[in-house]
Amino acid sequence: MVHPGAGNPKGTVLNALLYHYPQIAEVPRAGIVHRLDKDTTGLMVVAKTIPAQTKLVRDLQKRKITREYEAVAFGVMTQGGTVDQPMSRHPTKRTHMAVHPMGKPAVTHYRIMERFRNYTRLRLRLETGRTHQIRVHMAHIAHPLLGDQTYSGRPRPPKNASEEFMQVMRDFKRQALHAVMLRLAHPITEEMMEWYAPLPEDFVTLINALKADYQLHKDDLDY
Repeated sequence: MVHPGAGNPKGTVLNALLYHYPQIAEVPRAGIVHRLDKDTTGLMVVAKTIPAQTKLVRDLQKRKITREYEAVAFGVMTQGGTVDQPMSRHPTKRTHMAVHPMGKPAVTHYRIMERFRNYTRLRLRLETGRTHQIRVHMAHIAHPLLGDQTYSGRPRPPKNASEEFMQVMRDFKRQALHAVMLRLAHPITEEMMEWYAPLPEDFVTLINALKADYQLHKDDLDY
C-alpha cells in the first residue's frame, strides 16, 4: 500500500518514507513520483527534493521513464503485442477502472517469457501509467492476471493439478504483478540510471509451481 486509506492508516510506503526521511514532508506527496497498485511489488520512484520531483514528474509525463513489469496471466498466449485502449473510471464500480472510448490514452506493451499449462509469464512495459493499467488491459484481452481479485474473477487452475500446486495457488493472495525494472535520467546530472528488483519469494514459489505442473503434464499438451 503506497498511500494511507480506509482501513490502512499506517504501514504504508508514505508512512515509511516520512519516518526515515522526515525532510521530504516538504515535498508534495512526500516525493512519490508514481504509485504501485496495492499488493503489486517492486520498484517505485521517490524524489527527496521539490526540483527533483518536478523534473521526474515531467519526464514521466513525457514518457521518458521506462517501467517494466513481470506478470503471470491466465491463458496460453501465442505471441506478444500491444494493448492501446483508453481508460477511465468504471461507470458503476467507482473503485474499478475500465477500458472506455472516452477515457485517457493508455498503452501497454507485452512479450512472452514462458508458457505453462493455463498460464503465461509476461514481461510488460508501460507507455502510459493509468491506475490499474496492466490489470485492466490484460483482462480486456481475456488474459487477466493470476490472483487478481478485482478483474479476473474466480481462480481457474488447470485440470488434474496436484494438491501441492493447488496449495500454492491458494496461498498466492494477490495479483501476480511485480515492477521489475526502472530506467530514468538523473534529475540533476541527466546520467541514465537503471534498477532491477528481483522477484519476491511468493512470486518465485508461484513460478516454480507452474514450471513443475507444466513438466508433469507436458506430454498431454497439444502446443
